[in-house]
Amino acid sequence: MLHFKGLRLSGFKSFVDRTDIDIGPGMTGIIGPNGCGKSNILDGLRWAMGEGSAKTMRGSGMEDVIFSGSSARARRTTAEVSITLDNKERTAPPAYNNEGNIEITRKIERDAGSTYRINGRVVRARDVHLLFADTLSGAHSPALVSQGRITTIISAKPNDRRRILEDSAGISGLYARRHEA
Repeated sequence: MLHFKGLRLSGFKSFVDRTDIDIGPGMTGIIGPNGCGKSNILDGLRWAMGEGSAKTMRGSGMEDVIFSGSSARARRTTAEVSITLDNKERTAPPAYNNEGNIEITRKIERDAGSTYRINGRVVRARDVHLLFADTLSGAHSPALVSQGRITTIISAKPNDRRRILEDSAGISGLYARRHEA
C-alpha cells in the first residue's frame, strides 16, 4: 500500500512561501490555533488529488486557491501543491510502479487553468483521479476527515454511506474505470 510521505505547498491559500510538511507513517492529525492554516493543508491535499469543486475548496472559483495578497505581501500569480507517496513496497498501479517515490503535482496560474504532473510528466486530471482511486484514497476519501465531516458521515443517506464503504474497501477505482468505459 502506498503511504503519504510529504506535502509541499507554494502560493496556495495562506501558504505564500514554499512550505514542506513531512507526513509520518500511521494516522496524522493537524492541530493548532484558529486561523493558522490547518484547513488549508487539507484543502491542499484534496486539491492536488484532483478536487474540481471551488465550493469544496471554500472559494467561488478555482483561482481562489492562489494567495491573494495581504498588506505585507504581494499577491501571487501561481499556486502549486505536490504530494509525495512512498512506493518502496512497489504496490502502486503498474504505470507508476517503477519508482520508489511518486510525486503528484498540481499547479494553477491566473487566467491559464491548472496542470497536473506525475513524476514530472504532464498527465490528465483523470489520470490523477484513477491513481488515487486505485490506492484507496483521493479528494473525497473517507480517510481525509475535515471539520464537520464526522457529522456528515453520521447523517449520510444509505447511498452515501455505501460510497464511503466502497471507497474504504478499495473498489471505487473499478467503478471509475467502468464509468469511463
